[in-house]
Amino acid sequence: MSRETHSHAITNPPHAEAALNDARFQEGQRITWVSVGVNIVLTAMQMTVGFVAHSQSLIADAMHTLSDIVSDAFVLFANRKGAEAPDADHPYGHGRFETAASLVLGLLLAGTGVGILIAAAGRLQNIGSAPPVGVAAMWAALFTLAAKEGLFRYMLTTAERLRSPMLVANAWHARADALSSLVVAAGIGGALIGFNFADAVAAIVVGAMIVRAGLKFGWEAIRELIDTGLSTEEVAAIRHTIETTPGVLGLHELRTRRMAHQVLVDAHVQVNPRISVSEGHRIAETARQQVLDNHPEVLDVLVHVDAENDLLGNATIQLPGRAVLLAHLREMLDADPPEFERTTLHYLGTRVEADVFLPPGFADEARLASIQDSVTTALHDDPWFIAIRLHQSIAPR
Repeated sequence: MSRETHSHAITNPPHAEAALNDARFQEGQRITWVSVGVNIVLTAMQMTVGFVAHSQSLIADAMHTLSDIVSDAFVLFANRKGAEAPDADHPYGHGRFETAASLVLGLLLAGTGVGILIAAAGRLQNIGSAPPVGVAAMWAALFTLAAKEGLFRYMLTTAERLRSPMLVANAWHARADALSSLVVAAGIGGALIGFNFADAVAAIVVGAMIVRAGLKFGWEAIRELIDTGLSTEEVAAIRHTIETTPGVLGLHELRTRRMAHQVLVDAHVQVNPRISVSEGHRIAETARQQVLDNHPEVLDVLVHVDAENDLLGNATIQLPGRAVLLAHLREMLDADPPEFERTTLHYLGTRVEADVFLPPGFADEARLASIQDSVTTALHDDPWFIAIRLHQSIAPR
């Protein structure tokens, strides 16, 4: 049984993968900077029009937009950290920075919704005291609504293509901003036509939607942080890829977990117990490469090679090691192990099989027959060996 770690695939990624990660980082940075620019313009516009048109809701929305600039700065930092190459402390890379950012942004989203709910409750209690607002506030609110909705669609399309949960969360944060601007527009419209309660009712509905979206993003980030596996369909696809690899006789303990936009896979593959270690290693390498080739979201695969299905137990661990078994063979064959060219031990179930390769001229036919009779007799009640096969070369190498 041998473990294939393949850590080199992470510490030294191919040039193509490095270029892809760099392009992903650059695009993530670009859309976030676009968000920063739009929010700066909107904040200045909302503050100015809000004061001129005496719209408290527009000024409050400006403060909300200003907070988005802070969250965008946080995303820029997390995106940059997440794109850093693996190092000694983070051999799998820094993708979890994106996961942590998704959690924080989800909480910010939920907090935004709660703030809208609280503000709506306050407006319902003081409907008669709402100050008159100017028509300019309505135009500013509609412009803000259109700009934030456009920003949301642009960011979401890019984030989904990049498969970045953090950028998706930030895109929905922009949608929350658009919905809050809709609340402002509804409130201003209601105030202009005399229905001051309209903005409060809309705020309650939208606030509940934003809280739900924020909690959803936060929960998905938590699921990733606690190493929740992939969906049943995704696991089944990876299982099929490994099981159809030539040389794989069985598959068990297939485990998956996400790390930002990528996936890590662990698998135990069962191979013929009598093949060489090098052939078992090749089968493991082939299975690993098959998964990487057919499932682009997979970052790395850790393959554990088994001679048997160890889910049923591993009784071989109770058997003695090679030195003890070779000494036992010396007694059974009446020969010193150094005289053997090679001895291969097969730990299977609760017993051991041995293939002993003898040098040319080790024994004549009569002695070989005598050794065979002795071994056959000894195997009946031997505590360790269940089979011993003798192989003698007919000529030196």
